[in-house]
Amino acid sequence: MTDITLGIIGGGQLGSMLAISAKKLNIKTIIYCDDSDAPAQNFCDKFISGNYNDKEKIIEFVNLVNCVTFEFENIPFETLNEINKLKPVLPKPSVNRIIQHRLAEKDFVNNLNIRTTRYASVESESEIDSLEDLLPGILKTTTLGYDGKGQYPINSIEELSSLNIDFSQGYILEKLVKLKKEISIIITRFNNQKYEIYEPIENNHENQILKFSKIPAEIDKKIYDQSKDWAMSIAEELKYVGTLCVEFFIDRNDNLYVNEIAPRVHNSGHLTINAYNVSQFENHVRAVCGLEQIPLKKLSNATMVNLIGDQISEYRKVAKFKENEFFFDYLKKEIKEKRKMGHFTTLI
Repeated sequence: MTDITLGIIGGGQLGSMLAISAKKLNIKTIIYCDDSDAPAQNFCDKFISGNYNDKEKIIEFVNLVNCVTFEFENIPFETLNEINKLKPVLPKPSVNRIIQHRLAEKDFVNNLNIRTTRYASVESESEIDSLEDLLPGILKTTTLGYDGKGQYPINSIEELSSLNIDFSQGYILEKLVKLKKEISIIITRFNNQKYEIYEPIENNHENQILKFSKIPAEIDKKIYDQSKDWAMSIAEELKYVGTLCVEFFIDRNDNLYVNEIAPRVHNSGHLTINAYNVSQFENHVRAVCGLEQIPLKKLSNATMVNLIGDQISEYRKVAKFKENEFFFDYLKKEIKEKRKMGHFTTLI
């Protein structure tokens, strides 16, 4: 073992895969999670369950690790900031402060002269009538929400007015683009101008949940280069350390738009485990722990299918898969509708 112990906040499938990658590098992992049944406890060296605002438990966790990272972005900023006073948190808490708030995130991206869909803040009912030019659109809570949670597709002012919106929390209304394709870029930033960038990944969603990813993405060179350039600009401006995902829309006129930034390893990058010499998870661990940067090498084209809810059951019955097929069971205790239970990667 190395002398490094990595603290990971969050115990879902991303935390699990970070712990697996850390073990490969002889790094111990301690996971802190508010879910006592979290599946990552099957893969880490030590598991601590507690609320994210439980100061005593958090300090117990921090005292056992050298540095801290996280598997999802909705951890309270105050918690990450307090931890960062004791042990380094990477990516740094200020990144989360921007990306936890969809309006701040969109403003940040636009200030880099990078295109997003048109959007507006919605803070009161009186603003609704002036937003017709942003319809059809999607109304989102400015904080929290993922996999379609806290999101409402809206086609008309009447629909918007009939939602009985609770204006005690903020919203953002984003104009829908005439969508041709969705892609994502996974990038690991080690330090100033030091990156490893995976090629663009083409994604398909069902019910606002990622269902299918593949490389190579069927895009032209202009989009290929622009998506990589924009991801580098975002990572550099954030002074990011670790793995980051930028999700993009491509419209029917082949215009590229940044949709969202995920300050962490990402579901669309699961295929990197088998398709590259270094996965997004290993690269994240390498970056946040200050380990050697290894040049990326693509080993194969690949597809990845998310197994949602009971779809996992058929795969669990298979005794042996083909040599180019890889089944990942997240070992979640309970099968729930719309819950990501595992994924299946095929090298092609």
